[in-house]
Formats: sequence, C-alpha cells, structure tokens
Amino acid sequence: MSASLTQKLTLEKFLQFPHVEESPAWEYVDGVALQKPMPKARHSILQKRLLAEIDSHSQAYTALPELRCTFGGRSVVPDVAVVAWNRIQVNEAGEPEDNFLEPPDWSIEILSPDQSANRVIDNLLHCIKYGCQLGWMIDPDDRSVLVFAPRQEPSVCRGASPLPTLSEMTLEVTADSVFFMVTDQ
Repeated sequence: MSASLTQKLTLEKFLQFPHVEESPAWEYVDGVALQKPMPKARHSILQKRLLAEIDSHSQAYTALPELRCTFGGRSVVPDVAVVAWNRIQVNEAGEPEDNFLEPPDWSIEILSPDQSANRVIDNLLHCIKYGCQLGWMIDPDDRSVLVFAPRQEPSVCRGASPLPTLSEMTLEVTADSVFFMVTDQ
C-alpha cells in the first residue's frame, strides 16, 4: 500500500521535502504527496527489459527509469519515461539538468498489486493533457496494456494485439511480447 501526506501542500514545498527523492518515489498530485509502492521482482524485471528494448530501437529517444517529471502543477515519476534526446536540457558544462520540467514523450506505468489503477490512469491522463504523445499502463496480472494517446479513446491490448510506440521508433511489440520480457532469459 502506498503512503501519503494528507496535509495540503504546494508543489514548491513538496519539492523541498528531504524525503521526496527516497525510494520508492514520492509524487505530488492535487496538493497531496503520495508514495508509490515498492516494486517487486516481476515489476523490476519488466521495467529493466522495457528500458533496454526501447533504447535499442531508437536513436532519437532515451528510456529513463523513475524520472521525476514536474509540469502542469504535478510532479510524477513514471516507471519508464521516454524522452527525446533533444528535449533534455543541458547546463553550461554540457551535462543534463537534474530537473525535468516537462511531460515525457511516452509515459509507461507498470501496475503493482498495491497500487490504485485510477491514480495511475489519472497520472497518464495528466501526461497526455500536457503534451505526452503516448501512455501505457501495463497490468501484469491481467496481461494487458491500457493505451492512452491524445484525442483518442483509451484502448486495451492483449495477446497478439500490436501496441503503438512513438513514430520515430523501430520497435514493434505486442501485448504478449511485453509479458514475454518478464520470463525471457
């Protein structure tokens, strides 16, 4: 079960809390700080394999684990944030800025048993509203992927259903192949 700080906070105050970068990640939604559940083995393996698959199929994008994305009055931490390299701000030394203040191009969440599906969906809808091109909510228990895209109804993909990816990617994936990543060695 995830923890929360129920007192109303401002986003600025939330980002100053010393515990905000602890693991598991804390998110800020509607004035409340919420801690995501601690990932378990299946979740972590799926996350690791998704990162590798996405990175191996694109030069224009990078897949990042647990990247804090602060925008539109929220601070969310997708399990996998896919961001175009040219959108990552760099400092004077040419190093990436620590704070990412935009939605990712593609937000992927892996639903944990102790996690509220509605909270995850709410975060994905928020990402889409503010410019994210694609959102996936992966449900390992149901072996399905709920897909979000701008100006489209959400769709559920199972089995051999092809999943959308970003247009500049060569990645071709189905719902089955996502779950094969957990058992493939």
